[in-house]
Amino acid sequence: QVQLVESGGGLVQAGGSLSVSCSASGRTFSSNAMGWFRQAPGKEREFVAAISWRSDNTYYADSVKGRFTISRDIPKNTVYLQMSSLKPIDTAVYYCAAQDRTYVLGSYLRDESNYDYWGQGTQVTVAS
Repeated sequence: QVQLVESGGGLVQAGGSLSVSCSASGRTFSSNAMGWFRQAPGKEREFVAAISWRSDNTYYADSVKGRFTISRDIPKNTVYLQMSSLKPIDTAVYYCAAQDRTYVLGSYLRDESNYDYWGQGTQVTVAS
């Protein structure tokens, strides 16, 4: 059974930093892209960041570019999201996701419908 488990969410003051991680079990995703999405109260889930199987291609939503960094540790089957200069509008449940299709690059990684596995989410709250 494939599981994605997020951890590291919490409460942080505006301007602060927080890191969330996602550990996968049940299979390896070394040939697959992984991503982060978020859903704020009353809003639809939106793309945040994605990373290719080789880790040398990363993609970000315009709203987080320059503030968030996605990375992965393939041997650990884990993906990370380092968030800095956090704003109250970043408050959301953050979801980790992984694709089943292999060796994919580009805009395909920005579409949540292309992800096959999802974590349960972790709450990130940024206080003003």
